[in-house]
Amino acid sequence: MDTDIKYMRAALKEAAKAALIGEVPIGCVIVCDGKIVGRGYNRRNTKHTTLAHAELIAIDKASRKLGDWRLEGCTLYVTLEPCQMCSGAIVQSRIDRVVVGTMNPKAGCAGSILNILQDDRFNHQVELTTGILKEECTAVLQDFFVNLRARNKAARMAEKAEKGENP
Repeated sequence: MDTDIKYMRAALKEAAKAALIGEVPIGCVIVCDGKIVGRGYNRRNTKHTTLAHAELIAIDKASRKLGDWRLEGCTLYVTLEPCQMCSGAIVQSRIDRVVVGTMNPKAGCAGSILNILQDDRFNHQVELTTGILKEECTAVLQDFFVNLRARNKAARMAEKAEKGENP
């Protein structure tokens, strides 16, 4: 459990990097033999691609570092439950274990909507642990969206004021 907390904190640091550039704060690290071999944070808007999810970036970095697309023996830590695309990539990369901070009831595919990670119809299933630093992972996302809504509201009001409309 202490190890899971340690690496989830590292994933939260990655999420903070996303928030700093205005991205939805999702972070991910991949650990192999007690060392972080891949890091990633959400960069869909800055990279202008659907593929720039934290998990995919971390998987790519881990594969390059380890010199193999198979990430057997690795554990992936992610602050938000993976979507269907990332869950598929996790299964394809043969990651042994996934540790999730908070679940995503609207788009999660590690148990919320689907459980791609543990579907026995695939040739690989993933050990799954959820709820590690759940409150912190949830708060990071909630704070981001509260601030985003406030910024958007202020921008709309400023635009109306500029046009001479009643805000």
